[in-house]
Amino acid sequence: MPSSDTLIVRPFLQEVPAIIEGLAGRRIGAAAADASGRVWFGSGAEIFCLENDTCRSFTLPGGLPDNGVEHLLFAGDSLWIAAGNGLWRFDGQVFEPGTKVEGRVKAMAAADGFLWAAAGGSLCRCRGGAWEVAADGCPELRSLAAGPESGLWGAGPGSLYRWTGAGWEPFDIGESDIRCMAADSAGHLWVGTAEGLVICAGGKAVARITGAEGLPYGDIRCMASGPEGEWWFGTGIGCIRGHGGEWRYYQGRRYLPGDEITALAVAPDGTAWVGTAQGAARIAFESYRLEDKARHFDRMTRARHLRHGYVACGVTFDSPEDPFRFVREASDNDGLWTALYTAAQSFRWAASRDPEALEMARLTCRALRFLEEVTGIAGFPARAVVRPEEIEGPQPQAHQSSGEWHASADGQWLWKGDTSSDELDGHFFAYAAYYDLAADPAEKEAVRETVRRIADHILSNGCLLLDRDGLHTTWGVWSPQYLNDDPEWWQERGLNSLEILSYLKTALHVTGDPKYEEAARDLIETHGYALNALYQKITRVGLVNHSDDELAFLAYYPLLRYETDPALRALYFASLERSWQIERPERSPLWNFIYGACTGKPCDAEAATLTLREIPLSTRNWASRNSHRKDIRPDEEAGRFAETQSLSVLPYRERFFTRWNGNPYRLDAGGDGRTQDDGAFYLLPYWMGRYHGLIAEG
Repeated sequence: MPSSDTLIVRPFLQEVPAIIEGLAGRRIGAAAADASGRVWFGSGAEIFCLENDTCRSFTLPGGLPDNGVEHLLFAGDSLWIAAGNGLWRFDGQVFEPGTKVEGRVKAMAAADGFLWAAAGGSLCRCRGGAWEVAADGCPELRSLAAGPESGLWGAGPGSLYRWTGAGWEPFDIGESDIRCMAADSAGHLWVGTAEGLVICAGGKAVARITGAEGLPYGDIRCMASGPEGEWWFGTGIGCIRGHGGEWRYYQGRRYLPGDEITALAVAPDGTAWVGTAQGAARIAFESYRLEDKARHFDRMTRARHLRHGYVACGVTFDSPEDPFRFVREASDNDGLWTALYTAAQSFRWAASRDPEALEMARLTCRALRFLEEVTGIAGFPARAVVRPEEIEGPQPQAHQSSGEWHASADGQWLWKGDTSSDELDGHFFAYAAYYDLAADPAEKEAVRETVRRIADHILSNGCLLLDRDGLHTTWGVWSPQYLNDDPEWWQERGLNSLEILSYLKTALHVTGDPKYEEAARDLIETHGYALNALYQKITRVGLVNHSDDELAFLAYYPLLRYETDPALRALYFASLERSWQIERPERSPLWNFIYGACTGKPCDAEAATLTLREIPLSTRNWASRNSHRKDIRPDEEAGRFAETQSLSVLPYRERFFTRWNGNPYRLDAGGDGRTQDDGAFYLLPYWMGRYHGLIAEG
């Protein structure tokens, strides 16, 4: 039940982007939306009308005009089209020539009861179907706009001009490269320039908006206003939405077919229609609750990522355009990703009593236990398993990751060895959550025996995880001989000390066997493991490991939930406090909710839910670029893998996709959209927050 400290999360508007398939590869020259919500795009000699997911095309008479369609404007019941040196009126069925103008039409606008067109050195206007030349010898104009009371305005490369009825009155606003212009309902002119935005009133610049004021990027090339006072701006690298002082930046194939924005239109419902040099896209906004997103990610995970009860973190599509043909990966960390999903479903069951959650928790927990059974080595879980027939033939169902693979004793499975501490963190975390929240008596016994075997394997081998060759795995090391005495292992000292103490405390809780308490006491009192864990987070430049952050927080949760000794709890709390304060700027909901659940302190729940709201619906590996932005402070130091990074975390909707073990400060990342990650990264913090009463839906 929600308490007085529970954050009530209200519905919010979620971006729902879509690429317009019928316009793929076309350079869009213009866009317009009519009052009924239909959207029109111009490309080459064709006009495209999108209505109710149907795309119809119409070809301008006379073949391909010079430059193709460059401007679309609704005036009255007609769509006016400027293409090359011609103007057409289109009523939805028939094209009618407007007027022959001298030179290319540079801009159009509707003002004072007229339709205006700037072409060559002339300003033309039309009323009642009759065109006339209003003025010759006009300045070079790139844009026309009209406010409700401010009349007609023009924008040239370096000046604004107001139409007086007899000629143009110039205004110098201190900009040498004006690209576009539009008026808001209050009569202000919004002017797009190479550096950003200028807001004008009465022909004077009253405000400038650049990166220093939060604008993500300059190079404004087109703009359109929306029904709620929002503005959209097209740039050479993506588009920007501005509303109420908030800026949102949409770039990359997650949102757009191409980054060069050539046209914008906003429909009456606020949907943005974006034309690019490679096609068109729709960015709609739908009312969502956090639980709606959880259902989305759960459906996606079950549809594409489940394999024999394991959550395949990655699926690879035959083509990024075909979501139905894909291969699941048997990866290095199937055990870890499955464990996170098991825990998420256990929290979901405890919070919602949804029988589907219990079913999925049982399915995936059984799969986790099988990883230990299939190896034939008591207490040694595999990283992943795959059936031989899955990876054979011309169309395999699974991709076998590189590494150390072995056949099971019955020949029915291949299992991957060299198991990492990552896997053990996930297993113990998931077994603890499932045991406490979802298991029936028989399942508790099954979990109890699996946990016992894994803990016994580690202890009987000197706090090492021994593979079938009798040697410890690459990262399965928790022995004082290594962590305290071998300088090669100093980086792992704090984290691995924390891990083994968490494993032993979980084993004690699940089995009730005091030998695990005795083993933990020896590591603490003889080898200083609790003190080692105090400074587990390494902050030295070049050594910051975001993957280790995930391992640490997964270990903190059961350790602090089960430890009762006040002195040890004080040390572990101090370790968690230090770690969380370092991680706090990342506003990870998983770190925040683990901190809140363990300490009972405020955990930045609002920042955590902001992240949950910002997370995009797609987990595809689309490329993302942000290092060119003007609103960021770049970090002079590169990340662990030499990646460029910022000093603060960008909104999660605007970054490349990564789980909580990735670098959230990274600015640029490649990707072609052919791989997709699972949804447990969202489900675990969301349902953990719900179970612990840190958040509730309002």
